[in-house]
Amino acid sequence: MLTTSQPLPNLRPATRADLPRILALLADEDRVTDPADAVVTEAYERAFAAIDADPRNELLVLTRATGDLADEGENQVEKQSESRSENQDRDAILGCLQATYIPGLGKGGAERVLLEAVRIRADVRGGGLGRTLMELAIERARVRGCALVQLTSNKRRTDAHRFYAGLGFVRSHDGFKLTLDS
Repeated sequence: MLTTSQPLPNLRPATRADLPRILALLADEDRVTDPADAVVTEAYERAFAAIDADPRNELLVLTRATGDLADEGENQVEKQSESRSENQDRDAILGCLQATYIPGLGKGGAERVLLEAVRIRADVRGGGLGRTLMELAIERARVRGCALVQLTSNKRRTDAHRFYAGLGFVRSHDGFKLTLDS
């Protein structure tokens, strides 16, 4: 039986209820933003609904696992006696990313995954959760049959670039963006 003081991280598809916490993560990558301050606009609602309905898109969140590896019966009393703060920590979103699966004719017709909006909550960085988030997302893509994982990162995020290189990512292309007026 595996026992640990912290539940294991879990990567799962986001739900609508997660949206304020995801927006808080995306709002400021240098500090923790209170999800209660996140304004869930109609545009965010539409975007979430579109991502959620599209089998080629996933909005994924990293949380503390709610299940135990131990026998459920043995831990029932223990689970019932958990404090409210422990339950809130288990439900807390520690990180997120969006995975877009792209079919293509390159790589022998294999699918690739584009990872975007990769974030780990500022107050839990440095403990390996970013690596866990990426490893779980990469494994998810591998299981789906993807032949390539790609991502973009803002040129100013030099710490993130070192992190991605440490995971085996290589700089292979320059990206270009064109903002379209509404």
